Amino acid sequence: MPKTYSDKEKEHIIKRLKEEAADCLALYGVKKTTVDELVKRVNIPKGTFYLFYSSKELLLFDVINDLHNNIQSKFLNEVNSSQGKFSCDELSNLLFEIFKKVDGTCLLNIMTNGDLELLMRKLPNEIVKEHLHHDNGIMEQLIASIPQAKDKNIEFYSGAMRGIFLTMLHKREIGDEIFDDSLKLLIKGLVIQLMEE
Repeated sequence: MPKTYSDKEKEHIIKRLKEEAADCLALYGVKKTTVDELVKRVNIPKGTFYLFYSSKELLLFDVINDLHNNIQSKFLNEVNSSQGKFSCDELSNLLFEIFKKVDGTCLLNIMTNGDLELLMRKLPNEIVKEHLHHDNGIMEQLIASIPQAKDKNIEFYSGAMRGIFLTMLHKREIGDEIFDDSLKLLIKGLVIQLMEE
C-alpha cells in the first residue's frame, strides 16, 4: 500500500523534485536526466515519484514552465506598472531585456541541443496546446495595455514573438558580434507594428 502524504509533505516533495530537476536539466539535459537520479537526490522511493508525476518529461516541462512563467510575470509587472504609457523604444528595450534573461538560463541550451523538441514530443498534446494558449494569453495582456493595439490579432503577434525568440537558437549563424543589435531590430519592428494606429 502506497504511503500517504500530508499536504505539507506533498508540497515539499514537489518543491524538491523541481529544484533537483532544474539542476539535472542544467547539468545533464533531458535525455540524461533519469527518475533514478531525481529520487536519489530528493531521497524518496521511486514509487513516490510516480504519485506526483507520471513521467520525468512532465516534471521537466513543469520546471521549464516555471522558469518561463517567472520571466513572463516579471515582464507583465513592468508593463502593468507603466499603465500603457511607454514609448516604442521603452517597450522594445523591455522585451529585449526579457529575451536576454532567457539567454542567461539553461533554456536556450535545451533548445539548441534538441532536448526541448524531444521533451515536447513526449508530452500529451493537450499540455502543449495549453502552453501555446498561455503564450497567447500573455500577448493578450500586453495588447490590452497598449490602447492603439486593441484590434490587433493576438495569435499573429504571439506567433511573431515566438519567431523572434527562436532566432536566439541561431546566434552563431546570425553572427555573435551583431546578434544583440539584430535582435533589437526585430523586436523594435514588431513593437512598431503593434503600437501603430
